[in-house]
Amino acid sequence: MQKIEELGEEEASVAIAAIREELVKRGKAAVIAVSDSHGELISLLRMDGARISSVQVATRKCWTAARERATTGEVGRGFAQSGLEVMNSDPLFTGWDGGVPAWRDGRVLGAVAVSGLDQAEDAELARIGVAKIGSVLGG
Repeated sequence: MQKIEELGEEEASVAIAAIREELVKRGKAAVIAVSDSHGELISLLRMDGARISSVQVATRKCWTAARERATTGEVGRGFAQSGLEVMNSDPLFTGWDGGVPAWRDGRVLGAVAVSGLDQAEDAELARIGVAKIGSVLGG
């Protein structure tokens, strides 16, 4: 029997709260998503003023980061260096930066994603969420 550790509602809540707090400080709005280790959503917040189209993008960022065990930016750059397009692999994948896997003891527990700002800021904010999860888990 396998025991699989993955993110749950509590970890999703603390990640979303930390990212939302930072966005409020910056006077910005975005979509924040957290998934389990399979890339399936646990929680999603579309802040007031965030674009509706960012919901799907954030969802795809979680899916990609969790399943590929890499940031979405790394996935996108890897495809580009190979002369391939991410969308030719799986329609749920994206190479836009802003999806970050959450790791513990060499295993991906899930992913955090942000969408709605420029890719660098999306990625920075997602890393804030992953770091908050790490601090709660003690890692």
